[in-house]
Amino acid sequence: QVQLVESGGGLVQPGGSLRLSCAASGSIGSINTMGWYRQGPGKQRELVAGITSRGSTNYADSVKGRFTISRDNAKNTVYLEMNNLKPGDTAVYYCSAYMRPDGSSSYTGYWGQGTQVSVSL
Repeated sequence: QVQLVESGGGLVQPGGSLRLSCAASGSIGSINTMGWYRQGPGKQRELVAGITSRGSTNYADSVKGRFTISRDNAKNTVYLEMNNLKPGDTAVYYCSAYMRPDGSSSYTGYWGQGTQVSVSL
C-alpha cells in the first residue's frame, strides 16, 4: 500500500513563512512528478507547484517568487517553502504524486490527506 502523508501546516501572520513536507511511504517502485495543490474556501482545487523526478519545476503565477518546491528522492519527500504569505494563500494544501507501486507496471496518481494553511492577523 502506497500513501502520502503531509505535515507543516498552521496559522501564520501575513508576511510570514511556512514549510510543508510530504513523505511517500509503502511499497514504492518509483515516483515521477510530485506537486502541491490547494483549495481555498469556495474555490476549486488548483495547482500551486510541481516538480519532476529530474528537478524541473513549475509554479502558479500567484506564487512565483514566494514559494519554492523541492524534493529529496532518497527520502521520497517533497517540500513546499512558502514565504511572504498572504491572506489569499489560505487554503487546504494537498500533496500529489504519480507513483508506480513496487510490482506494478503503471503509474497512478495519489493524494495526501491535506493540511490547513491559514494566513491571518
